[in-house]
Amino acid sequence: MARITLAITGSIAAYKTVDLVSSLKKQGHSVTVLMTQAATAFIQPLTLQVLSQNTVHLDVMQEPFPDQVNHIQIGKETDLFIVVPATANTIAKLAHGFADNMVTSTALALPDNIPKLLAPAMNTKMFTHPATQSNLKTLESYGYEIISPKESLLACGDFGSGALADLEIIIERIKETLNEQTL
Repeated sequence: MARITLAITGSIAAYKTVDLVSSLKKQGHSVTVLMTQAATAFIQPLTLQVLSQNTVHLDVMQEPFPDQVNHIQIGKETDLFIVVPATANTIAKLAHGFADNMVTSTALALPDNIPKLLAPAMNTKMFTHPATQSNLKTLESYGYEIISPKESLLACGDFGSGALADLEIIIERIKETLNEQTL
């Protein structure tokens, strides 16, 4: 099965990645989890480590193996890179080539042939803001496929587009992307 690198950023929707990791593992995939510091405020790395049966990577400066650069090696050992949930902050960093955390450094170091998916989750105003929309278009031009958020009541109490897509949709997009890679 596939080696999937799941990048989790600091959104309340991060809790949904527990079910995502569990589902991907049940399908036989290997899942490597990367987290931003903000993501750890919403979900504990240990939870994801137990479910993925892999080390959760938090710090780009932590190099567990002296003979390799961790964020480079992770990119070399993945068949699919996905950011769930993708915050406006991380989207902006990815669009502009920032490499200041484990998620952005690994993304920037990915080989060109690795498929990249991104599932935004944020407040409606943040999602529809011209800067975010421009950053998403930039990422599409870099080869990212965007899994559109759904319209829903958001955690902040607003209603609109910005809620993380349903996990079934995310999982289906992962399957489709992996199938395309094997053709």
